[in-house]
Amino acid sequence: MRGASPYYTAEHEAFRDQLRRFVDREIAPHAAAWDEAGEFPRELYRKAAAVGLLGLNFPEDYGGIPADRFYAIIAGQELARAGSGGVAASLLSHTIGAPPVAKLGSEHLKRKVLPGVLAGEKISALAITEPGGGSDVANLKTVAKRDGEDYIVRGEKTFITSGMRADFYTVAVRTGGPGMGGISLLLVERDTPGFTRTKLEKMGWWASDTATLHFDDCRVPAENLIGPENAGFRGIMLNFNDERLGLAASCTGFARTAYDEALDYARLRETFGQPLIRHQVIRHKLVDMAQRIEATQAFLERVAYALDQGESPVAELCMLKNQATQTMAFCASEAVQILGGAGYMRGCKSERIYREVKVNAIGGGTEEIMKDLASRQLGW
Repeated sequence: MRGASPYYTAEHEAFRDQLRRFVDREIAPHAAAWDEAGEFPRELYRKAAAVGLLGLNFPEDYGGIPADRFYAIIAGQELARAGSGGVAASLLSHTIGAPPVAKLGSEHLKRKVLPGVLAGEKISALAITEPGGGSDVANLKTVAKRDGEDYIVRGEKTFITSGMRADFYTVAVRTGGPGMGGISLLLVERDTPGFTRTKLEKMGWWASDTATLHFDDCRVPAENLIGPENAGFRGIMLNFNDERLGLAASCTGFARTAYDEALDYARLRETFGQPLIRHQVIRHKLVDMAQRIEATQAFLERVAYALDQGESPVAELCMLKNQATQTMAFCASEAVQILGGAGYMRGCKSERIYREVKVNAIGGGTEEIMKDLASRQLGW
């Protein structure tokens, strides 16, 4: 379905080709087995770094690669071709864990964290959500109290991607009074005394390790403060635009992957003496899928262009995220229906994608929160 586009240069397409070969060689053949195993080899991070995937849009001084947002779209959608959201989520957890360090951290923290993460030698995670609240970031309860040259951290975080095996955790804590004005960001390292993790089992994203984090009077050096004290909410907000754009790109990619699998199956499978695709009802399902994918892709690229021009289209980002997750949900459901029994079997891309729909509609801001935020931005 993809045709000429004003947004992608020859350099973009060369990156797409390189990443497609990487996915075909290093991820797609193993995606089903890794899903069943509940993990993937740590060596994959180094391999991803070698093809330029991990360094996108991070400073060159620390091993990053200058890139516009269309490189990020390509990355999310090429990874989606393997049909494993779990691999993509953990492999790219640094795209939400490391930006606050890159944008707000001291030179000491940048040197400590970024080179290893961007080289695939270390893993970065973001820890905001708590057992008592997710999207209501301003009311988080995890407390960090200053004690000399340290902060003492007490509380819990949950649903944390790369939560079990990350090396660096960007943790939102309360250092001041109530509300967003009392939030700070701290870098917590995995071997900090009093810091433990509990693995969580999920509906989908099986290959991604997800955990609840426990902070039992953890002593964290004050030099690990990311940005000014009580200014952490800004650091969290800086992440949201690109996180939601990335989710939208991935969801559109997964929708396209489900469509491709269903189309291939419909061409090969015969019923009542003819290929499945010769039945009008199946062709109409495929057209409905293609229509939604193309509309969402166009919306995605327009919003990415606006962001690259320095705009902050918050309402459009919220609507885009919902549009993309709804497109993924529709295409995953229709693909499984077209595939029939084959679509219900483990190991099928569409089966995995179908199980992973809901995490995208919840993560990065729920569908309901997105609608409410969009309506406020639109002045209603």
